[in-house]
Amino acid sequence: MPDIASLEGDPRYDVTWPWTAGESLTPGLTCVFRVRNEARNLPWVLPPIFSAVDHVLLVDNGSDDGTADVARRVAEQCGAGERLTVLDYPHRVSRAGGEHLATPATSVHSLTHFYNWCFSHVRTTYSMKWDGDMVLTPEGAGILRDLSWQLQSTRAIVAMPRHPLTVVDESTGWLDLSLRFLEPWVYPMGPDTTFVKAFDWELREQPPGVERIVLQQGLVLEVKWLDADEYAHWRRDGVDFTNTRLYRKLREFEVDEAIRNGDPEALGGLVKVTAPPGVHIIDHVSRDWLWRQPRPLVQHSLPPTLKHRALKHRAPKERLRP
Repeated sequence: MPDIASLEGDPRYDVTWPWTAGESLTPGLTCVFRVRNEARNLPWVLPPIFSAVDHVLLVDNGSDDGTADVARRVAEQCGAGERLTVLDYPHRVSRAGGEHLATPATSVHSLTHFYNWCFSHVRTTYSMKWDGDMVLTPEGAGILRDLSWQLQSTRAIVAMPRHPLTVVDESTGWLDLSLRFLEPWVYPMGPDTTFVKAFDWELREQPPGVERIVLQQGLVLEVKWLDADEYAHWRRDGVDFTNTRLYRKLREFEVDEAIRNGDPEALGGLVKVTAPPGVHIIDHVSRDWLWRQPRPLVQHSLPPTLKHRALKHRAPKERLRP
């Protein structure tokens, strides 16, 4: 019997955890990607990940841009073809926000079920959630590589801040250093670290009293492309972002709008970075610019209204029963 049967009754997408199936976990760290149309980002995202973790599990959710093929090609170029597993999840997954809230937690269309299904395929003692637009710096890759074996004797979770970079063109980008986007990414595998349904997205459970390791700033970029719709997976109609715990997402919407309107300085908290000739802005920021900045990274001032919202709504994450 599966641990979580899909509401639609399709056994291919039931969730069965390895410990239920009697499978032992191998010491190590697996990076789990849940991706849709990330072919553009993967040539920057995957190489540092392959250098940092033991295995990469990439779950393709209906891409039509060749995402899976790009992943395989990059893996071969990195000499990591045997350390990549590509799975297909063909079901439409409800967008974060109201759609997620309205979708039963055990449906194949639920973020919660999708995440549990993805992570049920991990066979190492630790797993790392990672997004298809997040680029590790060389320093970040080295730290994760060291942590991957140091964590084996612990039950710790690891959080790290990420810094959004909006790519305007190949040589220009705007880096947002104003908010400290801190989220746990690395967890031990086990029945006390599975996913449950929260109001706006899935939430990974944490054992009581678990040790929490917080890594330093400047290790991860979150790449946003100005010429793409980066927020199509969010439902905004009827959502009051100013009166909920969604201030981070509100900030992303405002940054995107300010840059598109040609007035990012008015928003505050953004740093314009220009790459030298012949160097892509993502390479420049991740491999050179961030590394050279003094620590802690400068936290530029926010407009009073946004700062007030950020402080006011930093509330505990809610959890719902499935």
